[in-house]
Amino acid sequence: MNFPLPIKAVVIDLDGTLLHTAPDLAHAAELMMADLGRPCPSLETISTYIGNGVSRLVKRVLTGEMDAEPEAELFARASAAYQKHYGEHVSLYSRPFDGVVEGLDAFKAMGVHIACITNKAELFTVPLLKDTGLFDYFELILSGDSLPKRKPDPLPLLHACDVFKVRPAELLLIGDSLNDTQAARAAGCPVFCVPYGYNRGRPVAELDLDAVVPSLAEAAKMVVKA
Repeated sequence: MNFPLPIKAVVIDLDGTLLHTAPDLAHAAELMMADLGRPCPSLETISTYIGNGVSRLVKRVLTGEMDAEPEAELFARASAAYQKHYGEHVSLYSRPFDGVVEGLDAFKAMGVHIACITNKAELFTVPLLKDTGLFDYFELILSGDSLPKRKPDPLPLLHACDVFKVRPAELLLIGDSLNDTQAARAAGCPVFCVPYGYNRGRPVAELDLDAVVPSLAEAAKMVVKA
């Protein structure tokens, strides 16, 4: 791939890319497990559980495994507790990563379309973006429950292409995990990943991507408006 990459739109992941949300996600998990009378995994462990939505996060906290299914009644109680606690503390500790605001400002000045696509439920996505001052940067915000399918399915990216009237090759996804790279490749979009996010504890350099970028600010230097 030749740089600078010509694009007409940029789509950015939320957890682990725009915002360091792990402390709030872990805090809600601690409160949930306290309600259940169970010990809670560490923040470091919970960080490896992030990226597939709240339901899967709750299941991983309960079981200590990435794909295991807890007992249905336990999961129902845990999920209700988690939703309550996370809703009450969605932005207590969450903050933009270094270079995020500078990167968003650079993309905005460039004149490209800017969207946020996350697997987080809209119930949490909107207040989180508003509380952290990022909401107004985005022309389009797609949450995990906005469409029938979410990342790693390509549907959210293809929907963004339709909204912005751009070809997939003209839409750049910036994320932090396997979900993002799989969605981008399936949609035919270029994809950059930041190394500081929540890729199940694995280095993003192992993924099928076009560049590892240290920050959104640096990513903006690698593209130009088509």
